[in-house]
Amino acid sequence: MVRAMVRAGERVVVLDDLSTGIPERLPEEVPLVRASVLDRAALDRAFAEHEVTGVVHLAAKKQVGESVEQPLRYYRENVHGLEVLLGACADAGVRRFVFSSSAAVYGMPDVDLVTEDTPCVPINPYGETKLAGEWLVRAAGRAHGMGTVCLRYFNVAGAAAPELADVGVYNLVPMVFERLDAGEAPLVFGDDYPTPDGTCVRDFIHVEDIASAHLAAARRLADGATGDLTVNIGRGEGVSVREMVTRIGRVTGHEDVEPQVRERRAGDPARVVASAERIAKELGWSARHEVDEMIASAWAGWRLRNDG
Repeated sequence: MVRAMVRAGERVVVLDDLSTGIPERLPEEVPLVRASVLDRAALDRAFAEHEVTGVVHLAAKKQVGESVEQPLRYYRENVHGLEVLLGACADAGVRRFVFSSSAAVYGMPDVDLVTEDTPCVPINPYGETKLAGEWLVRAAGRAHGMGTVCLRYFNVAGAAAPELADVGVYNLVPMVFERLDAGEAPLVFGDDYPTPDGTCVRDFIHVEDIASAHLAAARRLADGATGDLTVNIGRGEGVSVREMVTRIGRVTGHEDVEPQVRERRAGDPARVVASAERIAKELGWSARHEVDEMIASAWAGWRLRNDG
């Protein structure tokens, strides 16, 4: 996100508590304020020192399983932290706010394409905190004259550059990489879903496309847009887990990989695929990267980190 904004000519300052952030990944010219969004005094100082006029809020705890085990932590970081940040924005006269939300707000939608009007029924504390975050952002925007955009991510994959690859092994693509490196069969949880091949279907979106969507949202607000907007970020195309494993095998040179099927995981919906019509209409945005590009870029990052 920072790289995309700098390349687009925006002035950027980053505030991060570095609980997961890696400061060496920032361009040298970008200032870093090491602080938590829970630290109101640090926020006030940063807004004043750097003359902040808009915020792109990416910081959150985001592991679904961990959120079930530590709901209080997730509500504190994701909801109370956002409340503190929005208060600082209001007092500093910030008039533009972009919020990173998630398809987790929808829960288990029983529709072919998830639109922004699909009912939000989150099924875990992480999804709940994202939905509550949207409510807070929209309410604060209306009360304090901020233009706001909430962006609901679908399944993020890929890397903008090998050195920027995700270091966690929490999502399908790196989990398959890890199994392949260990000489083990990738795991598929459930093959009896009502889908063409029996495995779950998801909408995978390249992280560079996520960044460009945020930039489009920020530019919309910089151009004077007011009110609130909530949009999905997805490709609008579903890929099954089994197909994804096959594609990963082909891209990484493991063509004969055959997944090992385990029992379904609780709470996994059969199909979650975005409708990308509203974001195209409102922001003029559409995804540029295909699935194989996501896999290849993520694999390059994986090899850089695990072969070095």
